[in-house]
Amino acid sequence: MLLAAKPARRRAAGGLAVGAGLSIVLVLTVVLAVGIGSVHVSGADVVDVVLRRFGLDVDDVTVIDDRIVWQLRMPRVVGAAATGAGLALAGAVLQSLTRNDLADPYLLGISGGATVGAVSVIVLGVGVAGLGGTAALGAGAFGGALAALVLVLGLATGRSGDLPPARTVLAGVAIGQICAAYTSFVVIMSGDHDAARRVLAWTMGSLAGLRWHSATVLVVVALVALVAILACAADLDAFAFGDASASSLGVSIRKVRWLLMVGTALLTACLVAYTGAIGFVGLVVPHVVRLVCGPLHRRLLPLSALTGAILMIWADTAARSIVEGQEIPIGVVTAVLGAPVFAYLLRRESRSR
Repeated sequence: MLLAAKPARRRAAGGLAVGAGLSIVLVLTVVLAVGIGSVHVSGADVVDVVLRRFGLDVDDVTVIDDRIVWQLRMPRVVGAAATGAGLALAGAVLQSLTRNDLADPYLLGISGGATVGAVSVIVLGVGVAGLGGTAALGAGAFGGALAALVLVLGLATGRSGDLPPARTVLAGVAIGQICAAYTSFVVIMSGDHDAARRVLAWTMGSLAGLRWHSATVLVVVALVALVAILACAADLDAFAFGDASASSLGVSIRKVRWLLMVGTALLTACLVAYTGAIGFVGLVVPHVVRLVCGPLHRRLLPLSALTGAILMIWADTAARSIVEGQEIPIGVVTAVLGAPVFAYLLRRESRSR
């Protein structure tokens, strides 16, 4: 027993060390990313602005630095971190629940439904009571995502109330295809080239519109999701051995699967409503983290969140900095970064078999 306990303690200590290291990297990433842009701000000035905003007496902060750091760049960087963490969490949970290595946060038709809502607002001019502009677009995307989720769950649920993973995946694919057909039809028939350009930009994702109110919402959503999902870490470990084994370990299969499926879908819907559909983060990050820390979810989930946050910040920084005077859709950057990594992971796995 003592011999068996030592490797477990060693792995736990290793997970804590990796988590501490990633936390430090995340803080440094935030400081560096906020300073990068058309107007460079040093890391020391970034820290001074933040300290002054938290009530400390810092004298050498200029008004321009304060506006650039706190009002323009910091909410975008913080929102990027929350988005990356949320997508990585959702991907890790869905890959475990479905036992499908290709599962990502958009598995349940969320991105397709959100796009339908966004297209309805952008192209058809569908109004949202009391809202306009970006707020109406976000509300439309969130409503479309929820509608797609309801349809997927309605198609996938069996007579007994179960939510079989295979049927859920197929239902998500079906609803996603219907949503894609609707989107293409509406954009083509509208004949509005500007609307088509806006729809394409939205589907590729962007964090340009994030301000403190939206960044705060994203942070709260990501933190609540992390705490709630961590509470189910042991249940997710049990699912790795199949439903029968999980049930024998005392896991309420139906309840846990419904809770986590719906919870991750709502998390993804919130993220998509503010940022659009950003691919590859939720697909690739959990696989990379499993190589480092193993499959146990009490380590996998927080480390995935930290890694996703770091990746998203640098992807967004690259999107707004690579081409001077123009912003690249962040989905392009995450695809360029994520696709080769995923291809390497697939090749690595094929060699091990």
